[in-house]
Amino acid sequence: MILSCGEALIDMLPRTSTAGEPCFAPYAGGAVFNTAIALGRLGAPSAFFSGVSNDMLGEILADTLTASKVDTRYLARSDRPTTVAFVKLVNGQATYAFYDEATAGRMLSIDQLPDLSADTSTLFFGGISLVNDPAASTYEALQARESSMRVTMIDPNIRPGFIAGKEVEYRARIERMVARADIVKLSDEDLHWLEGQGDLTNLARGILAKGPKVVFVTEGASGARAVTSTQDIFVAAQKVTVVDTVGAGDTFNAGVLAALHQAGALSKAGVTSLSDAALTSALTLGTRAAAVTVSRAGANPPWIAEL
Repeated sequence: MILSCGEALIDMLPRTSTAGEPCFAPYAGGAVFNTAIALGRLGAPSAFFSGVSNDMLGEILADTLTASKVDTRYLARSDRPTTVAFVKLVNGQATYAFYDEATAGRMLSIDQLPDLSADTSTLFFGGISLVNDPAASTYEALQARESSMRVTMIDPNIRPGFIAGKEVEYRARIERMVARADIVKLSDEDLHWLEGQGDLTNLARGILAKGPKVVFVTEGASGARAVTSTQDIFVAAQKVTVVDTVGAGDTFNAGVLAALHQAGALSKAGVTSLSDAALTSALTLGTRAAAVTVSRAGANPPWIAEL
């Protein structure tokens, strides 16, 4: 079982009403939520842990998980409201305005941490859930508790506007979680934000020096690479007509994890000795799945049959 741990929210995506007026439509989303959904659709055993509201929007989130074959036993339900993100699209690129005060997700606390089943091999963390306490500290505590026994992966999915004024504590948390993680995924922009300018492979090896076994780097429309201490493998992206990029990186993460699961590599020993073939398969499934997601509106990852 791959347990995705992080935010679930409602993306309000820009649309046009039947009267021709600009409006917003609600879609279930959140970076880590999207990865859980994509994993379920790609046929991997997927579960999700987050604080989820009992309100109408929370029901949308729970129903969307179930419809995509995601195990919801670990949801921490409460009567607090649901996080909402309004999305602005410019040439298909998304920017966000978040409304997150006192929500079910943000107020997740350590006393809500679940006891995990023995078949849970891997935990995935990331997104805006790692910015604000108490949720951020709760997820970090879960990774710290489990990282010696299970594979952990982190994708910070950095939103500079969301972390403004909190950069020092945020950087410190990401550094600690990266050091514990077996797998790290970063966009090229995220990698530069963390490590500065320079060659992507060299920067990724700087991340490896902190403790992880493999770093995946996405490079937008160009493709993605996997870097270990001895390997640097690149797979080009499929060419598609982009509708928007919402959920692209999240789907890539799911493709990587689904491929590694299929290869039987999601163990502490397995991730230390990934073959060129295993890394190429992970990059290929990640980029293929992400290509479908960007070709249609919103975070709508593909089912395995669509590939």
